[in-house]
Amino acid sequence: MKTMFKLLLVILITFCASSTGVVFAQKLPIKNIVLVHGAFVDGSGWEGIYKELTKKGYHVSVTQQTLLSYVDDVKQVNRIIDQQDGPCILVGHSYGGAIITTAGNNPKVAGLVYLAAHAPDEGESEADNAKKYPSAYKSLIKGDDGFDYINPNNFPSDFAGGVAKEKADFMAVSQTPTKDSVFHAIIHIPAWKSKPVWYMVAKADRIINPDLERLYAERAKSKKIVEVQGASHCVFMTHPKEAAELIVEASKGSQ
Repeated sequence: MKTMFKLLLVILITFCASSTGVVFAQKLPIKNIVLVHGAFVDGSGWEGIYKELTKKGYHVSVTQQTLLSYVDDVKQVNRIIDQQDGPCILVGHSYGGAIITTAGNNPKVAGLVYLAAHAPDEGESEADNAKKYPSAYKSLIKGDDGFDYINPNNFPSDFAGGVAKEKADFMAVSQTPTKDSVFHAIIHIPAWKSKPVWYMVAKADRIINPDLERLYAERAKSKKIVEVQGASHCVFMTHPKEAAELIVEASKGSQ
């Protein structure tokens, strides 16, 4: 009788596991990743992370916002989010962090990853936060036409430390002038208050004070904070494997 009972129990457990998949199944990682670039650059800087993630089977989208208007940049990123066939992880670098802080409220966004990025709170702007935590660089040039850019002579050391010299020199002369007003956009309803966050701090960042990055990461109650020794503002380019690993973690922890 006992043997018969054990046999029936095994059959019942096997049936539940195979027919419903509920008892033993684990949630699959989110496979859609949206990468949002920051000021003075375009989406091409994501190539290293793109390659790392696509090798792992992720579907990766790269935004190309114009850097002319914060509101329009958020709209452009939302357009890419809306094209996803399911939930996505939204990743931002630098000013791109301010963008995802608003665009992250899109219901398709399951989690946020900030890579040396701004994450302002309600009523804050990244420009005001940068005044509280001054940056090391002094090479920002504000044009009379309302557009900002970084002195090309200082771009490799201030912005692109660790990037191969030939590449950094090209980035310096091909940078995208950015409307100064985007840095003064006031944030409302920051998405990091309702969505899980992962954060990467670039410990040698000259564009955003690393202490400001730490404040952002801790204030958002990040599930994981990674600090990269010697990394410049271009940590997303110089450390694509580490950044991709953090994004993968977010994809597994945002269900």
